[in-house]
Amino acid sequence: MSDISAVNRSRSTQTRLVLPPDTNHLESIFGGKVLAYIDEIAAIAAMKHANSIVVTASIDSVDFVSAAKVGNILELEAFVTATGRTSMEVYVKVQSIDVTTGTTALTTESFLTMVAVNESGDPIPVPGVSPETEEEQRLFDSAPARKEHRKKRASVYNNHA
Repeated sequence: MSDISAVNRSRSTQTRLVLPPDTNHLESIFGGKVLAYIDEIAAIAAMKHANSIVVTASIDSVDFVSAAKVGNILELEAFVTATGRTSMEVYVKVQSIDVTTGTTALTTESFLTMVAVNESGDPIPVPGVSPETEEEQRLFDSAPARKEHRKKRASVYNNHA
């Protein structure tokens, strides 16, 4: 395996239909349901990048921008934006499509940290990542600031444990 992989290697997409059991009393999808979809596609993207099993280390941020309603189609896209020695930052974007109007709206953006592990659950090294598009480069360039924020957040939690 190469020491550096193109972001496109990890890019993953999923399409889902928002059904009544997935929604609240306002007929918009439960945030927890969207989080489950996000965690799943982030894991898939990370596994494709690392060629290994992965575990979720953290869901670093989730921004719910707009609601998806019953009958909307959800399109999820995920890719590895940056790597550490054994960890990968994964960006996930969720868009909803109103099939009756064709309107597409950003519903959720999220960053997760996934860690590659072996069969015993021990962390293993992952290849670096090479951005190719403007969006990938922007996310790659801003990754160190997000990593620093994660470290600060972790130190606050550890000091209160």
